[in-house]
Amino acid sequence: MRVFARGIVLGLLGAAVVAQAQDSGLKGPELSDMNRSVEACTDFYEFANGAWRAMNPIPGEMPRWSRRWKAGEESKDRLKGILEEAAAEKNAPKGSVDQLIGDFYAACMDEAAVDKAGVTPLNPLRGRIRAMKTEKDVADMITTFQGIQIYVPFAIFGGSDNHNPNDVIAQIFASGLGLPDRDYYVKTEPRFVEARAKYLAHVAKTFELAGASAADAKKAADTVMRMETDMAKASLDNVALRDPKATDHKTSMADLQKMTPRYDWTAAFRTLDVQPGAVNVAEPKFLDEVNRQLGSVPVSDWKTYLDWQLLDSASPSLSKPFVDENFAFNGAYLQGQKEMKPRAIRCAENADRLLGEALGQKYVAKYFPPEAKARMQEMVKNLRLAMKETIEGLDWMSAETKKRALEKLSTFNPKIGYPDQWKDYGKVVITRASYWDDVLAGRRFVVADNLATIGKPVDRGRWGMTPPTSDAYYNPLLNEIVFPAGILQPPAFSMTANDAVNYGAIGVVIGHEISHGFDDQGAQFDAQGRLENWWSPEDLTKFQAKTACIVKQFDAYEVEPGIHEQGKLVTGESIGDLAGARIAYRAFQIAQRGKPPLPTIDGFTPDQQFFIAWGQFRGDAVRPETARLMVQGDPHPIGKFRVIGPLSNLPEFAKAFGCKPGSPMVRPESERCDVW
Repeated sequence: MRVFARGIVLGLLGAAVVAQAQDSGLKGPELSDMNRSVEACTDFYEFANGAWRAMNPIPGEMPRWSRRWKAGEESKDRLKGILEEAAAEKNAPKGSVDQLIGDFYAACMDEAAVDKAGVTPLNPLRGRIRAMKTEKDVADMITTFQGIQIYVPFAIFGGSDNHNPNDVIAQIFASGLGLPDRDYYVKTEPRFVEARAKYLAHVAKTFELAGASAADAKKAADTVMRMETDMAKASLDNVALRDPKATDHKTSMADLQKMTPRYDWTAAFRTLDVQPGAVNVAEPKFLDEVNRQLGSVPVSDWKTYLDWQLLDSASPSLSKPFVDENFAFNGAYLQGQKEMKPRAIRCAENADRLLGEALGQKYVAKYFPPEAKARMQEMVKNLRLAMKETIEGLDWMSAETKKRALEKLSTFNPKIGYPDQWKDYGKVVITRASYWDDVLAGRRFVVADNLATIGKPVDRGRWGMTPPTSDAYYNPLLNEIVFPAGILQPPAFSMTANDAVNYGAIGVVIGHEISHGFDDQGAQFDAQGRLENWWSPEDLTKFQAKTACIVKQFDAYEVEPGIHEQGKLVTGESIGDLAGARIAYRAFQIAQRGKPPLPTIDGFTPDQQFFIAWGQFRGDAVRPETARLMVQGDPHPIGKFRVIGPLSNLPEFAKAFGCKPGSPMVRPESERCDVW
């Protein structure tokens, strides 16, 4: 990182700038974050907020850092405050929100009790594993694990039918790997070889902590690696998984049973209290491998594998030696973190994961006022109008395909802040006596809440993220864009920021999520959310050529010597960023119609402020270890490339900053990507 003295930046501002900002009554971008020793047209990532990164190194407990990530952690501090207040009230009515979240947090924070218990809370489940004698016992244990969020070797969820999205069916996905994805087991590059060695040592160490001798622990680790490697070889890689058609295999229960005769699906669904009807199998080849292993792998090896999966899943909730070992591999080695987050924050994160809408009620009441929701609704309206104008103005799409695209846009369902109806946690039993028991109770609720949707019409009021989550998503099957209250905080969104900042930050996020409905994945789903083609052959060919441009652009970005972004992995997110920036800019212009022009601040025009806001929102500093992990499995590019990638394609950006052809931030016209 290049240091840029804060005093120099502040010295450039002066009283006139402050007065200009006050004239509008709303704030512009964070000018002190900018590194003005770098030209905007040379490296906008460094220009927009290089000074902030230089003055704010990544904290030891974080894998990446920016104002956006800082805001996400500050949101967890707010959750911590809510939880501390609830925990202080020891006489809250049983089953109330305050009792549930307060007792959960109190049990988690009782580190002395958790440490004293050691691995003993797992004894009932470990005892069942040790008692297994038959293939049926193994299958029954797999089913038990499904009910407590230990999804091995596969995962069962409820989700919309790809072809009838109003119906929820059982979805079966490949799972059960301890390393991040299949490539870590099969690729021969040094980083993958090293990861396998580190993983073997980690598995063995965990078994030792659970009472095994060093020799037995090493043998157990070898068994786990052998079984997981065979599963990995039968799995799709991350690029293949992005194609919805590759995981679309709807089948009947009878045919599912023929596919894996060694696992009694009827009995499993009965145990899970599910009547599935139709089922979608994401990866049939993977189930073939599971069936093979059920018949050919000794029960003793299955005991080892399932014991490991239990220990691995439970380690963050057990005593300090388990927590430390889990962090040493998953945090320090894989992500480069130097230290763990404070226990209070980890407890808040787990409360959000397991009791998210109970905790979310408190969060929303305190930190998300109605006027914020109203302003977001206005922005979404303008973004949808901008997308409509964009589609109508396309010169490469036929009238018939445009009509269908506009039909799809008209059916978008935006969700902002929090659900209209909260989940009922009243029957969840949480006490201060045992943290692991509370974790199990929370997990059982989350699983049962999802599985209860199978075989019923879809409930479009349900959310896939908790209200405090600092993120957003698009669901192609329900054609919905969702923005939890947790992301609607500065620097993404602020009631005190001007339109240039809000449209440049959360506006691009809104546009990003809208455009997911029209990226290489979303474009395969029609206005009703069905996985059906709505394109003319000619238009589809043109669209695929445009997405190929994105693939080529991002393939060229080098994260470190010898490691590049995978263009095919990040295609959808990169289309989202490019289209999001373009339609958010258009929506910003729409929002200014009929209004007095925003002021220029310290020489930066409103258009420049818009793009600076995007650079500051997305300009993450990323640890090298995390960057390698992201490049391998994250469909989102590294933060730097999310800033410079889309903007280098936009004539609007080049015009705003006067960038000349040949500038690093201006792609040659022959190479410029233009999807939406």
